[in-house]
Amino acid sequence: MIDLVGYGAFFLTTALIFSLITLGLNLQWGLTGLFNVGLAGFVAIGAYTSALLTTPADPARLGGFDLPILIGWLGAMLVGGLAASLTGIATLRLRSDYLAITTFGVAVVVQLVALNAQKLTGGPFGIGFIPRPFGGLAETPLLFNLSNLAIVSVVTLAAYLALEHLSRSPWGRVLKALREDERAAISLGKSARFYRVQAFAVGGAIMALAGALQAHFIGFIAPDNYLPILTFQVWVMLIVGGSGNNLGAVAGSVLVWAIWAGSGAFTSVLFSPEQQARAAALQIVAIGMMLCVILLVRPSGLLGERPRRVRTTKAVSQAPESSGP
Repeated sequence: MIDLVGYGAFFLTTALIFSLITLGLNLQWGLTGLFNVGLAGFVAIGAYTSALLTTPADPARLGGFDLPILIGWLGAMLVGGLAASLTGIATLRLRSDYLAITTFGVAVVVQLVALNAQKLTGGPFGIGFIPRPFGGLAETPLLFNLSNLAIVSVVTLAAYLALEHLSRSPWGRVLKALREDERAAISLGKSARFYRVQAFAVGGAIMALAGALQAHFIGFIAPDNYLPILTFQVWVMLIVGGSGNNLGAVAGSVLVWAIWAGSGAFTSVLFSPEQQARAAALQIVAIGMMLCVILLVRPSGLLGERPRRVRTTKAVSQAPESSGP
């Protein structure tokens, strides 16, 4: 029973980290309409930034400033937001598929830098000995997983509440207006590029924070952690949960990760060790089938964007009766 509770805490921690990435994507795509398929690059930027700031000094590479974990998380958000801003300034004049190709190229560049800049990122060997919150409890897996679950839950809840407030604020309404009808929003004096760069930067900072959380939770990162499959997973989570709805982004992340982890456990039991490498492709098949069913039954996702209700007061005026001569 204790092992089951510990695994449940580990599962929810991982699912909430994915939820944080999905919330950042929902701000960019669900609220603003920016087609970002390079989110794995921003997650990697956050993970490596926090790792370099918080790990002990290592003569084999640069960095290793041995700073507190909280400083690493703040640094990850700052560098991730800055990288997203620069990417947005350079690419947000593009639209739809052209923007998708460009952001995918950015993610590939980040992954290649992480793979080849060995003096900075450790190259294919990655970075180890990343400090973990409550690392002293690592010998007690249940307490360690529950403690990390509490931290990740607080961070995810804070991000969710902040994004809910932003989506209902005038800033969020401008983003929705740009998504629905850019020309109408520009005619009202709104700068489309200015607001889009802001949304892209905030979403990138949230993704970078999620990467930092994951790095410190696992204690090790490598370039193979940030392959395009990560982008595929997060996009499926957002589509299943419901684009434009922050609660749907969280629910979709938990559901898709449950299916992903469950299908992985199922293939490990059903197939022999020699066949498990090929059978791992069944995870993608399971996610694809679920996505098809969701789109057929609920095209807007499990919790699609709710239209805002505007209350109007109808004043009924009656014309005075005219009296005869």
